[in-house]
Amino acid sequence: MATEEQVATVEEDLYDDEDTMKDKYLTFHLAGEDYGLDIVYVTEIIGIQRITEVPDMPEFVKGVINLRGKVIPVMDVRLRFNLPEREYDERTCIVVVDIDSTAVGLVVDQVNEVADIPEKDVEPPPRTTKGAASRYLKGMGKVDDEVRILLNVDKLLYEEEREMLNAGTIDSA
Repeated sequence: MATEEQVATVEEDLYDDEDTMKDKYLTFHLAGEDYGLDIVYVTEIIGIQRITEVPDMPEFVKGVINLRGKVIPVMDVRLRFNLPEREYDERTCIVVVDIDSTAVGLVVDQVNEVADIPEKDVEPPPRTTKGAASRYLKGMGKVDDEVRILLNVDKLLYEEEREMLNAGTIDSA
């Protein structure tokens, strides 16, 4: 279970100098696997909160939240990856990322830590016949004897999805 102290420690690591952010990834748990996001995209981590549903959005977009007066779209990463949906609990977090100047909340099962994964320990993602699914993958990060699936944050949304979210956010504000 991610305690407030663990989240605070992870958030402290988020605010390091830009130079020290190289090779750092926020790691999180999702459907039994560990993933990582380039720390430079992460703006903050918050606990799960009330999400207001917005009609006519893709299924993986759960809705929007009001974060200190700013309306932010929220995407369930499980649904984005066609994984089974699960009920949110006290471990569920929203990782707020900046995708091409758009703030987006990513719902994950549990935040783990900020991990150092040097470039030399990142291998290209495996080739698949499904080009769409592999587009989200930046690579496979080796951490000790385990592997973290590293995501390409810029590719989580197609351009038209980004435009739809921007339009929905502006209309809701």
